[in-house]
Amino acid sequence: MPMGERAAFACDPGRSRGRLIAEPEATNRSAFQRDRDRIIHSTAFRRLKHKTQVFVYHEGDHFRTRLTHSLEVAQIARAIARTLGLDEDLAEALALAHDFGHTPFGHAGEDALDACMKPWGGFDHNAQTLRIVTRLEQKYADFDGLNLTWETLEGLVKHNGPMDRPVPRAIADYVARHDLEIATWPSLEAQVAAIADDIAYDNHDIDDGLRAGLFTVEDLAAVPFFGEMFREVEERYPGIDPSRLIHEAVRRLIGDMVDDVVAETRARVAEARPRSVEDVRGAGRALAGFSAAMAGHDKALKAFLHGHMYRHYKVNRMMSKARRIVTDLFALYMAEPGILPDGWRRSAEEADEAARAALVADFIAGMTDRFAIEEHRRLFDLTSGDL
Repeated sequence: MPMGERAAFACDPGRSRGRLIAEPEATNRSAFQRDRDRIIHSTAFRRLKHKTQVFVYHEGDHFRTRLTHSLEVAQIARAIARTLGLDEDLAEALALAHDFGHTPFGHAGEDALDACMKPWGGFDHNAQTLRIVTRLEQKYADFDGLNLTWETLEGLVKHNGPMDRPVPRAIADYVARHDLEIATWPSLEAQVAAIADDIAYDNHDIDDGLRAGLFTVEDLAAVPFFGEMFREVEERYPGIDPSRLIHEAVRRLIGDMVDDVVAETRARVAEARPRSVEDVRGAGRALAGFSAAMAGHDKALKAFLHGHMYRHYKVNRMMSKARRIVTDLFALYMAEPGILPDGWRRSAEEADEAARAALVADFIAGMTDRFAIEEHRRLFDLTSGDL
C-alpha cells in the first residue's frame, strides 16, 4: 500500500459513530484530531509528568515518567499506523491517554489501591481511564469528561482485546448507557497503540535500568535479540561511550521491533482479508502484533527485567514505601472524610460506604507521586505544620 493511502479497514473519522453528547463538528480538525487535542489539554495528561513507571519522581530527571512514556508510545504508534494506512490521529490519541488511570507509584500504587478497594470490586486502571475521560475531567460547560468519540473510548477500554468477565464496575456501568461492544476486538489503531506500548516499555526500561545501574550490558548479554543488538553496536563502534552505546542499541531495537510488527500485521491482514473496520472487530483474533519469534524475545526480556529491575532491592524499598503511602491515605480518608479538600469532602461525607470508597479511590488515583508523598507527610508527620 502506498504511504499515505488510507486502508479500507482503517477507522474513518468521517464515519465515526459519534459522541455520547452530540456536538457540531470542528471545521478544521477531524473527529479524532479533536479527541487527541482534548486529551493533550486535559488535567489528567499534565499529571502524567509526575507519575512514574518504575522510579519515583525525585530519583532523577532523566528517568521516564508516565508523560514521557506516553509521548514515546504515541511516536511509535503513529509510525506504525502511517505505514499500515491507518488513522494516525486515532492511534496517537489512544497512546497519549492510555495511562490516564494509573495511580501514583506505578504498579505498586495500583496494587495497593486494588487491595484497599477489594470490598467494593477492586481497582482497575483501564476502568479508571474511562472514568476520567467520561466523568472526572470537569472543565467543559456542556458535559463532564472529554466527550470523546465512540472509537476512542472503544480503543481505551479494549486496547488489550475483548474484555473477559467480570467486567470492572466502572466499565459495566458506562457500557450500560453507551455500548462499546466490549466482547469484540478493537480497531487496528487501538491494537497498534497497544503493541507500541510494549515496544516503548521494553526499550525504555532497558535504557532506564542500565542508566540507574540496576543491571549492566553484560547482564543483558544472555537475553536473545536484545543482548545481541548491544554486541553488534559494540563491534561496529569499538570503545563507544556507554551512553552512546545504550542509545544506539535502543534506537535500533525499536526500529527492528516496529519492522517486525508491520511485517507480521501485514501477513495477518493478508490472511484475514478485512474490508472494513467491522471486519477487524469481528476477526476473532488480534491482527496487529509481534511475530512468534519476536514475541518470544519480548517474553524473555520481560522475565529478565522482572528479576533484574522490577524486583531489585532498591526498587522494592521504594515500592514498599509507595504501598504504605497509598494504604495509609485510603484508610484515613475513609475513616475521616472531613480531612479531604472541599468538594471532595462534601461528597464523601454525604456518600454511603461504597460511594465513599469510589470517591477516595478517584482522589488517590489522580495524585502525582509528589502530591501523594507530601499529603502523607502532612497527615502522618505530627511535627508538620502544613495543612
